[in-house]
Amino acid sequence: MNELHYQLDLLKAMNQKLLVKEKMYRMICDTSDTAFLYIDFEKNDVVTLGNWRKFFQFDVTTAKDLSLLLDEVEEKDQFSLRNVIFLEKTGKQEAIHECMLKDGKHCYSFKANIVYDELQKPLQKLIAIEDVTKLHIQNDNLTYMAHYDFMTGLYSRNYFITLLAAFLERAEAENCNVAVIVIDIDDFKKVNDGMGMVSGDELILNFGMFLKELSDENILSCHLNNDVYCLAVYEPTGSRSVENLRKRIQARTKQPFLLSNGKSVTITVSMGVAEFPTASKSALELINCAEIVMFRCKSNGKNSIQYFDAPILKEFLKNIEMENKLKEAVFHNNFLLHFQPQYYTGNKKFRGVEALIRWKDEQGSMISPKYFIPIAEKNGCIVPIGNWVVEESIRQFAKWRDEYHIPFVMSINISSVQYSQENFVSELLDAMKKYHVHAGDIEIEITESIMIEDFETVIAKLKCLREAGVRVSLDDFGTGFSSLSYLKRLPIDTLKIDKSFVDTLLSDGATRIITESIINMVKALGVESIAEGVENEAQYNYLHAVGCDVIQGYFLGRPKTPEQIEVILDQIANE
Repeated sequence: MNELHYQLDLLKAMNQKLLVKEKMYRMICDTSDTAFLYIDFEKNDVVTLGNWRKFFQFDVTTAKDLSLLLDEVEEKDQFSLRNVIFLEKTGKQEAIHECMLKDGKHCYSFKANIVYDELQKPLQKLIAIEDVTKLHIQNDNLTYMAHYDFMTGLYSRNYFITLLAAFLERAEAENCNVAVIVIDIDDFKKVNDGMGMVSGDELILNFGMFLKELSDENILSCHLNNDVYCLAVYEPTGSRSVENLRKRIQARTKQPFLLSNGKSVTITVSMGVAEFPTASKSALELINCAEIVMFRCKSNGKNSIQYFDAPILKEFLKNIEMENKLKEAVFHNNFLLHFQPQYYTGNKKFRGVEALIRWKDEQGSMISPKYFIPIAEKNGCIVPIGNWVVEESIRQFAKWRDEYHIPFVMSINISSVQYSQENFVSELLDAMKKYHVHAGDIEIEITESIMIEDFETVIAKLKCLREAGVRVSLDDFGTGFSSLSYLKRLPIDTLKIDKSFVDTLLSDGATRIITESIINMVKALGVESIAEGVENEAQYNYLHAVGCDVIQGYFLGRPKTPEQIEVILDQIANE
C-alpha cells in the first residue's frame, strides 16, 4: 500500500513539474513576437502559440486549415509557401521562405521543422512565423543604394561602369558600336555661389531627372559626380544617335529649370563623346576619353559638343605637367605622412590612426591627395607611392609602439591599382615582419572600386590577409559598388560610413534611415562601424545614439604630423 502511495506521489510530482514547464514554455511563446503552429500528426492536433493574433485574424484548428495561410500572401509566393507549410510532402526536415502579403506592405518569414520516425513518417511539425517587414525595407534601401545615385536616382558610378562593361562585351560579340557621352553643366559653381548649395543640388536633381527620361534598355544614364553625368548608348543610330540626343539635351537646357524656392535657372552644358571600339575597348578608358574631350570642349568656349580623336588625346597627354612633377616626386620620395586619430564613440578613447599621404612640391606647396592620387592611379605611380606609404606607416607604428607601449591600430589606405598587384600580400606581410609588427595592429582600408576587378581574386587576397591576422576595412561604403551580395562574402573587420552620409545626417531623413540600416546590418554581421568626416558635436551625438562604434573627423582630431601624434600618445601613456 505504501508502495502504491509512493508511486502516486511520484506521478503527481512529475505532472506538477510538467505543468510548470508547460507554463514556462507558453509564457515564452506568448511574450515572443513570433507566431507558432504546432501540428501533432498522430493525434491530428493543431495548436497556435505565441502572438498569433498579431499576424492573422483567423484560427487554424486542423491540418486542412493550413491552406488559409496561402490566401494571405501574394500569388507569386504561394507555391514556395506551400512547400514550407506542407513540408512533409517534400520529405525535407526544414524549410524557410519570406512572403509578401497581399496588402503589399508586410513581409512575413515562414519557417517549418518536422520530426520524422525511423520510417520517415512525420510525427510533429512546428511552423514559426515572423514579421520581417522592417528588415525587408532596410534591405531594399541598401540594395537601392548599391545601384543608384542617392541624389539623382540615376545609376551610381561603379554600377554604371559594370553595366557599361556588359554593353561593350555585347557590342563586341554583335559587332556594334557604343557611344559614351560625358555631360558637364557649365559654370555650375556660379549657381552654387549665387543661389546656394541647396539650389545647386536641386538643379543637379532636376537635370538628372531629365536624363532619366532619355534612358531605356539601350541608353544608360549615370551621375558621375557633382555636376557631371554620363550616358552610354548602345548602337547609337536613328532616334538614339548622338546628334539626336544632343539636340534633345540642348532643347531642354534652353528652357529654364524651376526650383522649389520659386526661382528659375537656365543652363548650358558641355559634352564629350567617345565611341567603342574606336576610342577604347575598356569601360573606364572610354569614360576617360569622353571626359578628356569634354574638358577640351569647356576650354573652347563651353555649350557645345566635342568628339574624341587621337590628336586630342596626344595634346592632352603633352600638357599634363602635374603628372611629370608627380613622377619626379616618386623618384625622389618627396612625400610625407600625416595621421588622423580615430576614437571609440562610447568613451572617446583612442582607437588608432589613419595614415594620410601628403606631397610638398619643389616650391614648398602642399598638393592635395585628391588631386594627385587619381593621376597616380591612372599612370601607375600609385604602386611605388603605395609601397612607400605601407612601409613608412609600419615603420612609424613600430617606432611609436617601442616608445609608448600603447595598443592601437594603424590604418593604411590601399589603392585598387596597388591591391591588384600580384605581390601585394607578400610585400605587406614582409614589411610587418621587417619591423616586427603584429599583423593584428595593422588595418588596410580598401575601397569599393576594388570590386570592379576579378571578385574571386579580391576575396582570395583578403582571406590570405585575414588568415595572417591583418585587419580589413571597407572604405567609403555607399558611394560606389556596394553590392549586398558581395558584402556578405567579404571577409572584413570594419566598414567605414562615407563622409557624404555624415554630412547630411541631421538634415535628411532618408540618410538617417540608410545610415542606421548600415550600422545595424554590420553589427549583426559582427563588423565594426566607423563614421568618417564627423565635424561637430551634433553629428557625434547622433552616431553615438544609433550605435556607431568609432568616429573619425575634425570634431575630435584633424590630420596631424607625427610629432603632434606623439603628444597624444605621450598623454595617454602618462594617464
